Amino acid sequence: MTFRKTILVTGSSRGIGKAIAEKFAKGNFNVVINCVNSFEKLLEVEESLKCFNSNIFAVKCDISKYNEVREMFQNINKVFGGIDILINNAGISYIGLFNEMLPEQWNKLIDVNLKGVYNCTHLALPYMIHNKSGTVVNISSVWGNVGASCEAVYSSVKGAVNSFSKALAKELGPSNIRVNAIACGAIETEMNDFLSKDEKNELIEEIPFMRFGKAEEVAEVAYFLSSEYSTYMSGQVIAMDGAWI
Repeated sequence: MTFRKTILVTGSSRGIGKAIAEKFAKGNFNVVINCVNSFEKLLEVEESLKCFNSNIFAVKCDISKYNEVREMFQNINKVFGGIDILINNAGISYIGLFNEMLPEQWNKLIDVNLKGVYNCTHLALPYMIHNKSGTVVNISSVWGNVGASCEAVYSSVKGAVNSFSKALAKELGPSNIRVNAIACGAIETEMNDFLSKDEKNELIEEIPFMRFGKAEEVAEVAYFLSSEYSTYMSGQVIAMDGAWI
């Protein structure tokens, strides 16, 4: 009997998270999908994924709240026994001058984009450590590598995610648990819908590949980082930006 691995993809009601969940559903994994606000949309994603694989489980959870994440993992453990692969994808953005930001705005970015990664990873690790096997992939940003004007807090938080990935990879190496990050550039998702057509065209002119990336392309890299083809690859922050930065 073939062992079926279980993956949790946070923030998977749309965009990159949805694409990653679909990739793994097609690969016959147990797939746990998650969101906090768009649960009806998440249930639609659950139904669509069941076209590929019946082992899909949708969970509503605010990943910024440790107790909610603990309850989510308790429910996952009852259904599938534990998480073998964690994709920390859920995130929010903010564009604006730092001196005009309010503390509650940067606290929200920190809570979701950083504490959410901490919370989910912390609760996924006991099962992985027990099994001496596991994979964590953090969806980050190129701005975590170089910083972006008017995205100072977002950049700093993603930089923290990148450093966390590198440090945790060293800590968990002896347990055969791999941790990597994907630093995304401009990806065609709803997160970029605030840009006008002209603004998108101006941005595309800066990207050597002359286009935005696709969520499905990020999903392919996440799948590779979780596969048997990358078993000696850990502590890496892989830029997916079409040679932009």
